[in-house]
Amino acid sequence: MQHKKIGWSVIITLLVQFCWAQEIIPFDTTHWKIDENATYVLEKYEGKNAIYMKGGRITAKTIEFENGTIEYDVYLKNEQAFPGVLFRAVENDAEEFYIRAHLAGKPDANQVIPVINGITPWQFYFGPKYSFPYEYQYDRWTHVKIAVNGGRAQVYLDHSEKPHHSWNLFHPVRKGKIMLQAGNRSGMHLADIKISNQTPELINFSPGKRKGIDGLIQSWQVSDKFEKSLLEDHQNLSNVIDQRTWRKTISVEEGVAANISRAVVLRDGQPGETAFARIKIQSDRDQVKFFQFGYSDEVLAILNGTPIYKGNNTYRSRDYRYLGTIGLFDGIYLNLKKGTNTLLMAVSENFGGWLITGKFEDEDGLTVTP
Repeated sequence: MQHKKIGWSVIITLLVQFCWAQEIIPFDTTHWKIDENATYVLEKYEGKNAIYMKGGRITAKTIEFENGTIEYDVYLKNEQAFPGVLFRAVENDAEEFYIRAHLAGKPDANQVIPVINGITPWQFYFGPKYSFPYEYQYDRWTHVKIAVNGGRAQVYLDHSEKPHHSWNLFHPVRKGKIMLQAGNRSGMHLADIKISNQTPELINFSPGKRKGIDGLIQSWQVSDKFEKSLLEDHQNLSNVIDQRTWRKTISVEEGVAANISRAVVLRDGQPGETAFARIKIQSDRDQVKFFQFGYSDEVLAILNGTPIYKGNNTYRSRDYRYLGTIGLFDGIYLNLKKGTNTLLMAVSENFGGWLITGKFEDEDGLTVTP
């Protein structure tokens, strides 16, 4: 009799999972956890049982998702908001697709992206490999379908038979949570959420490509984090440097930049939004070399203990359209001594990615190590 009870329990569980795979998941506390900071209303809207959300996310309580499909409807408004879905979410990492509701028809009308240690680094993952133009409609529901198979995914909009975008996922294949968000400053409605655990066949899978930057420094040594305010007293810089711990090395990704958030957790309840990225430059003589670099979001460059450059690449720091995306947009002339030189880039993160990249156009007489 004991074995029969276990058998029936398994069958009931499988039936429940099958039903979830086929039916709309109701908005109730049995199926969803709603963030405490979310403003929301459950209501009938434009013919559907919907949830109106502003801020926060809802998380499927009992689903561990690895492969399958995620479908939902969102009622877009022509306002700045970023409704979307996170899947395979484990701790502070996830895969994500979201819509930029106010950018209909633009090349960056949406975004596929990883969440890495709680940061969504869109200032790194930009361009046609990660987004596609789409003319959103603001007077009806928009249907979104995400198909996931192993390390690959596709997105379909408005019941299209062909995928609008294909991409290779960013994290290792594993099971994780599913979360949805409707809006930020501007709230939006979500409805008709369906989740299937049946592995889909991906058709016309053709991920985009991105051209890397030749000659980049491939690795940086990264310190623990600290508060940016400690850099204000230049007389105390040597103490700030001496107090750091150096445990991890980060490498350039996609031939573009190294991601500091791979090594340092920004939002872990501990103070600090700044970390040093370090390289050591062995020079065969006293010489001046031009160094091109990029960073996100703020930087203080320190050569052999002396600050030589300060910059701000923060989102909207230069004008209201400025994105602060990563690239080799800055440069400094380094007065190198014969022997070993230490270049520290104190990089502070605010929003959109914690990044560093750089290269010497002329490497004659130089050996660079992390």
